Amino acid sequence: MEYREEGTKREGFRGERMIVLPTEAFAEYAAHPLVRRMYLTDVGFFPRAKRHYRERTEGIEEYIFLYCTEGRGSVEIREKEGYGWKKYPLGQREAVCIPAGCGHRYYADEKNPWSILWVHFKGEDAQLFPLEQCMVAHFASEHASNRMLFLFELLFRVLEANYTLGNLIYISQVLELILAETYYREKHNTTGEQNKLVTSVIRYMYAHVQENLSMEQIAEHFQLSKSYLHVIFQKYTGRAPMEFFTRLKLTEACKLLRSTDLYIYEVAHRLGYQDPYYFSRCFHKEVGISPKEYRHSDYAYLEEGGE
Repeated sequence: MEYREEGTKREGFRGERMIVLPTEAFAEYAAHPLVRRMYLTDVGFFPRAKRHYRERTEGIEEYIFLYCTEGRGSVEIREKEGYGWKKYPLGQREAVCIPAGCGHRYYADEKNPWSILWVHFKGEDAQLFPLEQCMVAHFASEHASNRMLFLFELLFRVLEANYTLGNLIYISQVLELILAETYYREKHNTTGEQNKLVTSVIRYMYAHVQENLSMEQIAEHFQLSKSYLHVIFQKYTGRAPMEFFTRLKLTEACKLLRSTDLYIYEVAHRLGYQDPYYFSRCFHKEVGISPKEYRHSDYAYLEEGGE
């Protein structure tokens, strides 16, 4: 139903808007510093897009930005390594960007089909935004949503005018603002939400302290990118996620060494360390003394949460 490859429409949606920018229209301006940084090739709006489905198994050379104004749908993106697909549900006031060159498919929910604003774009500045992370951005307030609608309306209005250098520069700036609004503008209550998220991750770590969790497992469980998880964890705990998890393990080890008669290798195994010598090295590095020394001392470094 989206028709950018053919340039003709077989079936549309009532009230839809779509503009495909002819390549020849901006070819002579493409080298301009303010145009080559970011320019779009297609933009559109599909309201209440029942049975909307699009699939490109090999991807395209542009990035595809989707913003859902109402209803629901899903975006599936092929993982770069292997043949698996990762699904990103998309609801009202949520946006996601499909990286250039990534196989993908997206479709409206059967019972509550989405209305989506979308734009295809590329340019030098694309690398300055976290577009490769495929994270869903949520706009919590109506004001934020209205800003996004306003910015897309600007794109439509300018593209419905003449394809001049000035208009193409203006479009480039609006497109950058759309991405900045999505990824870099401080969201309302962002700090509180991040704090709650870190608390949830820590609780998850506690529940799995006897396992060998990886960064990938934690990020996947909470549907976060590894880089975002690292940033917010460093911000609120002062430690990287896996460093924090190791500290939790060793804190639990301290408790077991003092409150049980378990052998050191049994303590190690209970906390997911198959090699007791590796466990002892980690313990000594973090605590400052060996597990055996800790058991027979009055030292309470980790239990007291000291540095």
